[in-house]
Amino acid sequence: MRFTVLVVDDEKNIREGLGEYLRLDGYDVELAADGREGVALADRGGVDLVITDLRMPALSGGELLRHVVSRYPSVPVIVLTGHGTVEDAVDAMRSGAYDFITKPVNLDHLSILVKRALERRELSRRNEELLEEIETQRRTSSIIGRSPAISRIMELVRRVAPTKASVLITGESGVGKELVADAIHNLSPRADGPFIKVHCAALAESLLESELFGHEKGSFTGAQARKKGRFELANEGTLFLDEIGEINQNVQIKILRVLQDKRFERVGGEETIETDVRVVAATNRDLKDEIAAGKFREDLYYRLNVVNIHVPPLRERKDDIPLLAGAFLREFAEDNGKGVEGFDPKARAALYAYAWPGNVRELRNCIESAVVMASGGLVTLDDLPPGVSTSASDSDIRVPPGSSLADAERILIRETLAAQGGNKSRTAEILGIGRKTLYQKIQDYGLETSA
Repeated sequence: MRFTVLVVDDEKNIREGLGEYLRLDGYDVELAADGREGVALADRGGVDLVITDLRMPALSGGELLRHVVSRYPSVPVIVLTGHGTVEDAVDAMRSGAYDFITKPVNLDHLSILVKRALERRELSRRNEELLEEIETQRRTSSIIGRSPAISRIMELVRRVAPTKASVLITGESGVGKELVADAIHNLSPRADGPFIKVHCAALAESLLESELFGHEKGSFTGAQARKKGRFELANEGTLFLDEIGEINQNVQIKILRVLQDKRFERVGGEETIETDVRVVAATNRDLKDEIAAGKFREDLYYRLNVVNIHVPPLRERKDDIPLLAGAFLREFAEDNGKGVEGFDPKARAALYAYAWPGNVRELRNCIESAVVMASGGLVTLDDLPPGVSTSASDSDIRVPPGSSLADAERILIRETLAAQGGNKSRTAEILGIGRKTLYQKIQDYGLETSA
């Protein structure tokens, strides 16, 4: 990585001489003739280190130092001065300078200082990246999986979360659409604001409008007091509309208006309420089919579907089953005070082989039941629900059309390994490859699991 050093000095010979020396040392160099020019270059970005004279007209090096330290605390500043008094040194260091050096400059000493300062800058940058990654993992820890599909979803979440764009999450029931919505909110600038969820399918049509927009006292029978709606409660936060395909046309029109104008009225009210809400919606329906059938407004669809995130069913991302099953097992073993630590090979093979029509929700319920039924340290085939326990014997290996050869090989190895109850020797024999080759491919494809 090439670093960029900003040299600020009103003496041309010193400025250009230092610049040439630093270029020979392998750095990119920016030059500024005074503090104001130095501030402008620092604010433009891309500067890794500042070397500045203290005594300059217009804007002093001390003022430049304080500007850089306050706005870019990870960028070190080395101060040069021809007036090397103790007071100057102390003041510069108190203001946050990395170090202090007097003129005439000892270039060997400066070279060492620059190298050390940039090493600290790089360490600080890596620490920031690590902390950011740890925070991202913490905020998205509810999404479990390492399949290519989950990796793509997480990349989309990271890219869309900082924006204001509406997001439509699609997928079958039980795939974890709400968890994706959680992650979008948690990684967004609205993370400290409210995250309000509305399960549209669970509310009667007569109640949904009031639930979303609120109502005034006496606006309908039973409205004994004013009530704030979810759009109002979600102000400066995120509103998650689950099963958006279930709402009627009248409510669709009102939601469209809020998305367009950022304002609405409560049921029975005349006051216009402004709101700043980021809407994330989810559906298990094909909304294009609903549009064709006249059941869903096309204009609302395009307002909601600025970014689409599709969560595939569990049967299409079986690489995630071991991680999910292991996480659920630990959760329910702790909840029930049982010493269940894993799955025996036959149970693990059955979990792989089952189609999971209810997706992650069904898997979770299955593992909870298995933990409750288990009498030893491992979940056995007999502990699994009947439909799951019989799946291992009649399963076929299916490779989705359009898969790459590498994906097909990973699926083949994974399913064969599962069908053989984790027996690697037998798996290698069936596949016609050596055990060392199989072990290497298992490692390359990330097929070792704790489940």
